[in-house]
Amino acid sequence: MPTRGEGGAAPGRPVDVPHAQVGLSTASVYPEGVAAAFELAARLGYDGVEVMVWTDPLTREAGALRTLSELHGIPVLSVHAPTLLVTQRVWGTDPWEKIDRSMALADEVGADTVVLHPPFRWQREYARDFVDGVARRTTGDIRLAVENMYPWRGPRSRELEAYLPHWDPVPQPYDDVTLDLSHTSTSGSDAMEMVRLLGPRLRHLHLADGVGSARDEHLVPGRGTQPCGEVLETLASGGYAGHVVVEVTTRRAGEAQRELDLAEALAFARLHLATSA
Repeated sequence: MPTRGEGGAAPGRPVDVPHAQVGLSTASVYPEGVAAAFELAARLGYDGVEVMVWTDPLTREAGALRTLSELHGIPVLSVHAPTLLVTQRVWGTDPWEKIDRSMALADEVGADTVVLHPPFRWQREYARDFVDGVARRTTGDIRLAVENMYPWRGPRSRELEAYLPHWDPVPQPYDDVTLDLSHTSTSGSDAMEMVRLLGPRLRHLHLADGVGSARDEHLVPGRGTQPCGEVLETLASGGYAGHVVVEVTTRRAGEAQRELDLAEALAFARLHLATSA
């Protein structure tokens, strides 16, 4: 096992090698496309990418994604199903077809996790069968990890329940959950308590930050009020072997600033995951 060199806190003391891989969401380079995400992930030293299935046709083409993966030596760790408002018509309008095609895509590109959001309130038929439908599909090598969301806020800050069965996955019987730290900020949730309550059901982490705005912010970790470092350290000390995926907003950044932001996010993740034994 490697030891700390000169200047370390304790020469000769063993250091844990983090089990978790740190990936880059293709959403983090928007409005650049998926090809740019692979290139940047490789150049900055990420372990892989999460493909957000989007209106960009390349995000839905297994052959193109395998080519990009091989070209840059970067695996696809996970696939984010098109369950957002802006992707309602990607792969048709049947929500279960979207999930099944996302799982098929994950299988074709070698990913082991599909991230999905809970149904919108108006998708009542989908919502009625959602918990059972997820359970039926989570039986093989590919896991469906349901993501925590947040209540929407209407006039006078009135909270609107936009998701069924709920935006909070903790009390739901999902086998696998994605914890998004920008969403914990928007919902006002206690991220550390969610980590504790989820225990081994926490399979996937979207690393981002926020300052508690009603708007989903997806700041670079360390620039908001969420306990991003504490979450990573807790997971690392518990032997967490899921994925940590950087999912931040850089759409207003220029090319140089985007690269700096994503390098900073990766360094933050590496630092807090590398806990001493």
